[in-house]
Amino acid sequence: MRTTSPILKRWRLKTACSVSIIALSVVGYAVSAHSEKTPKDTSAAAQVDTKSPIKHVIILIGENRGLDHTFGVYRPKGKGETISNLLSKGIVKRDGSPGPNFNLSRQFAVTPQSSWYFGIADSAGLKTPYETSGNVMPQPNTNGAPTAQNSQFPDAPLTSFAELAAIGGETDIEAADQDLTTTGATGLPTKALDTRVPGAGGLPPGPFVLLGPNIGDDDYTGDMTHRFYQAAQQQDCSMANATHDNPTGCLNDLFAFVMDTYARTNATTQGNFSEGNEMGFYNAEQEEASILKELADRFTLSDNFHQSVLGGTAVNHVMLGTGDAIFWSDGMGNAAIPPTSSIANPNPVSGTINKYTVDGNFSNCSDVTQPGVLPIVRYLEALKYPAEPNCSERHYYMLNNTNPGFLPNGTAVPSPATQGSIPPSPVRTIGDALNAKQLSWVYYGGEYNNAVALSNFAAANPAVLNNTSVGPLTAAALADPAHAMGALYCQICNPFQYATSIMTNNPSLHLKDTVDMIAEIQNGTLPSVAFGKPDGVLDGHPSSSKVDLFEAYVQNILDALDANPALKADTAVFITWDEAGGYYDSGFIQPIDFFGDGPRIPLLILSPYSTGGKVNHSYADHVSLLKFIERNWQLAPVTDRSRDNLPNPKSKEADPYVPANMPALDDLFDAFDFSKAVNQPFTE
Repeated sequence: MRTTSPILKRWRLKTACSVSIIALSVVGYAVSAHSEKTPKDTSAAAQVDTKSPIKHVIILIGENRGLDHTFGVYRPKGKGETISNLLSKGIVKRDGSPGPNFNLSRQFAVTPQSSWYFGIADSAGLKTPYETSGNVMPQPNTNGAPTAQNSQFPDAPLTSFAELAAIGGETDIEAADQDLTTTGATGLPTKALDTRVPGAGGLPPGPFVLLGPNIGDDDYTGDMTHRFYQAAQQQDCSMANATHDNPTGCLNDLFAFVMDTYARTNATTQGNFSEGNEMGFYNAEQEEASILKELADRFTLSDNFHQSVLGGTAVNHVMLGTGDAIFWSDGMGNAAIPPTSSIANPNPVSGTINKYTVDGNFSNCSDVTQPGVLPIVRYLEALKYPAEPNCSERHYYMLNNTNPGFLPNGTAVPSPATQGSIPPSPVRTIGDALNAKQLSWVYYGGEYNNAVALSNFAAANPAVLNNTSVGPLTAAALADPAHAMGALYCQICNPFQYATSIMTNNPSLHLKDTVDMIAEIQNGTLPSVAFGKPDGVLDGHPSSSKVDLFEAYVQNILDALDANPALKADTAVFITWDEAGGYYDSGFIQPIDFFGDGPRIPLLILSPYSTGGKVNHSYADHVSLLKFIERNWQLAPVTDRSRDNLPNPKSKEADPYVPANMPALDDLFDAFDFSKAVNQPFTE
């Protein structure tokens, strides 16, 4: 539990500033959020005309946490505010135990099917509910979590958790938080029943709390697979299940079943893959995720913000950067066919349950004869609103994690087809849109500087650059231990590293390290738009990171902003995650196109104009962040097919979560009150 964490022990002495009232101008907001005691932001970005008082946007992106998983029992602090979560629905009680409506979250198993399915109708008799005995729901295991602190980082083979302090510790968190990298190992065998979870082995068939004498948010937990066709199947969407309150018919009741079965044959021993981990959640009301909870208490939380693509890290970051999906090309902008081994065929191998024929990364979703495509297209056609697949003919779109076609320094990967990469992408990005208007922007990646050093090493050594076993960056880390931490930089998290337009035009202008973000905040030279991504130790990803490590990363950046009140006064910080990582969520889902949406993820909105512990209910996903940027800086949508062309939702008073004009995505302006500014510290 966080009660012994240095983050909670630190008590920052900060003074809240006075409230200032902002006058509105005809073209936007001419007056910035400054009280008489707040110095004026004189940076170049502050001189640019905007539609709101916000002159800087910082988007911080963690890894793999859902809304119910993180805020499932959270109670809003704002007067009259409500939230849709496990507690409010009666699924669980305040202590996390099963509530009176626990059956709303009940998980099911499905009888073996001959082909991949998107949804199973209740009336088909193919679903069997898990029980508390006999047919017990798959239970949590330690899949991927370190058994001891000398376990190796999954992405940096030369460095272990225990050795991190010896090489100087993490540069992207404060000194008081460094010891968080030395705690939290399971002490259990890998891929074993996670007996730290109270009741593990006989947990009821729904959500369970990750809280007890031996487990909390400072402990590593087992990971789950979160790939496109698996995530789509987990949602169990069928119009046969649609109701007035759930018009898209997504039941979210196959989370445990799909994770337990998709990669196993019937003869495989139980426990070789992730099992019931997806149903775990934290109790924010009992000091878990305490920094995130404090930020929600003081600012604004969205309880209707979604991962934009079903699946994992790469595709959701790409959607954040482009509002679209990217496709396999010839490297010169023309659609091409990827290697056969990369083309997905989710139909099960004969005699198995959900062991995919080819668990590939690409699909031609314009062709309904391709495996896995028709069930989704039929479902979209059956919806009562115009949801189109948005798949161009003969385009094989990336659905699962694939490395970019460029190394971090801009060097092209020589043989993408054999090196686990996708060829350079021609898809336009928000970076291109900002460049066209000469607006400043930067993507700040943790350990980027070391990653560039590894890229330079690879570029100078053909055997490393052409490595097909572990890839150029990891091969360089093995040969250049001085910069081995660069292997913790997340290549698939950087949407701009896929783009030819960015990576062939002096990428160092727009790709930097977290240490550069801190320096630019301190110097008052932060660009208009900043994306921040922690490295693989600090990103909060289950098994390889922890919630409190991501909180420490966030706190470091917020402390730097608190120390520069002029910059902070006209800055909005959006804290979100790439995707729910396979975690169960009880929220409504609005399918938009072939690629998603997916489950809810948290979004925290911090600024002087979004205070008071409010909860925003407007339907949004990653592309809503693009829409905010575009509206604030008066940009057109990225392309004519990107999701930022969708309208803002028109909500029904009786149900603010379901847009009346689907498909629709909010631009998040309604999460702010630009008529007044409350200047207060981020945390106390």
